[in-house]
Parts: sequence; C-alpha cells; structure tokens
Amino acid sequence: MTYKFLMMLSFIVCHTPYRLLMGIGRILGNLYNLLVKKERERAVKQMTEALQIPEAEARRLVKESFVNLARNVLEILYMPHLNENNFRDYIEIDHLERMKEALAEGRGVVVLTGHIGTWEWLSASFTLNGLPVTAIAKPQPNIQYTQVLDDLRATIHVEIFSRGTSELLAAARALKKGKILGFLADQDAGPGGAFIDFLGKPASTPMGPAVFSRKFNSPVVPAFILRQPNGKHKVVIGEVLRYEDHGDTDKDLYDFTVRMTKIVEQIIRENPTQWLWFQKRWNTPVSEKKTGKHHTVKAEGTEK
Repeated sequence: MTYKFLMMLSFIVCHTPYRLLMGIGRILGNLYNLLVKKERERAVKQMTEALQIPEAEARRLVKESFVNLARNVLEILYMPHLNENNFRDYIEIDHLERMKEALAEGRGVVVLTGHIGTWEWLSASFTLNGLPVTAIAKPQPNIQYTQVLDDLRATIHVEIFSRGTSELLAAARALKKGKILGFLADQDAGPGGAFIDFLGKPASTPMGPAVFSRKFNSPVVPAFILRQPNGKHKVVIGEVLRYEDHGDTDKDLYDFTVRMTKIVEQIIRENPTQWLWFQKRWNTPVSEKKTGKHHTVKAEGTEK
C-alpha cells in the first residue's frame, strides 16, 4: 500500500509545474520545522556549536535547511521526469571533464560526496551524461520505502547496492568495470570508523573511499550538488585526489580520510542550509572506538 501511494505521489509530482513544486516545498519545509521539535532543536544545537554562530542565526539557517529538505524530497519523487533531453534545464555542471578524465584511466572512480543538496540528483547529472554510476545505499526501515527509492533511482539509470548484503563485492566489481562508485561520507560510521574532527568535534568517519581507492588504485573525485539562488542545481566537481602510499597502510588510510573529510566539511561550512544538521553525525563517542586495523581483506579482495 505504501509503495503504491508513493509511486502515485511521484506520478502527480512529475506532472506538477516545477516552480509550483518548489513553492510547495517551501510551505512543507516551514511546516516541518514547526512540527519536528526534537530534530529541530538537535539541528540548532549542532549548528550553533559547529559554526560558532548565535542561536538566533542558527534557527534561521535550520529553518531554511528544512525548506531545502522538503524540496529535496519532492525532487526525488520528480526524478522520473528527468531525462537526457531536459536535465540541463535543472542542472549545470562545473568541470565535468575531471570526471571523464578520471574514468578514462580505466580503474573506476570513487566519488566523495555527502547529504548535501539534492544528492540523488548528483547521480542523475552523471548518468544522463552517459556515465555509469553505482552507489551503496542504506536500506530504509520500511522495505517499501527502499523499493520506492530503488525504483526511482532506476529511472535515472543508477545501480544500487544495499548495505548488509554483498555490497562490498558488488562495489569492487563496479570499480573493476570502470564505473563511478558513490560514497556518502558524512554519516556516523560507528565504532569501526576513523575518529576525525568534523566541524569542530571528533566524529566516527567512514573509511570506504580511502580503502577502495587504495585497493583498486582508483582516483577519488569530490562532487557535490548545490541549490542555486536562481532555482537550478550546480554540480561542483573538485580536483582528483589519490591515495598516497608512505609505507604505513593504517596511517595512510587515516590521513587520506582526513583530507577528504576536510573537503566535505568546507562544503558544509560554505552551504550551511543544504546539509542535514539534525542527523546524528556525532552519535558514536570516542570511548567506543574499536582498536585494530582498517584494511582487513574481505570478499575476494575487497576490504573494510
């Protein structure tokens, strides 16, 4: 029932004028800001501490971030409307040649990104330009939500691997086939992550981008999609990063993850209304950190 309802909602959204849709998004975002007190207060607290700004300013920015979130949700439902002929009406890309040149090396590309802007449209900006994209996604608590997301992603030609399955093996194969592998590197990684300062506080950080880059000698390309004042989205593609082997694998992986974390952090600082401030980014305390190596070989040569 949930699946049918959401797919019907997607159909309606796809047949709604885009500017009207964004106006509806502002109304829903403001309403959401009023209703979700727990998430709102967590977002305000985390933003105030991270950006060192007055609470009143944080509340204004958090309110706008909820508007962006509501618009993001509507745009995810709008994805079946996007195609090779019209996506440039909504998305512009800076330095697409960096991605193409990295792919031309033939070792796949690890894309470093986060929950910034309408991140699902980041994939569309590549696939609708004819570039192969795969991504590892966290299953939703409701399996029907997961099915809806996967089917909507399929409309923009994205191949999805769900966490908790054989995603490591599948991701490794994707890189071996020369595809783009996207990583959302701004989530709490639990006790097994690398504890790195993120927006002023130690946070458990995923090491997947560094590990896969090392294992397959794949270039890492930072890429983020940012909502612009004119209503369009701008994809910002950074310069290629490469894993550097200095003889101490654990330290090299950690140092590379620190470099990438600073890039994500800077994008958030420059675009504070486009990040999910209410997420539990600092959920795992340093006291729960697992000891041991970060590059154990698993599943036919993949690592975690």
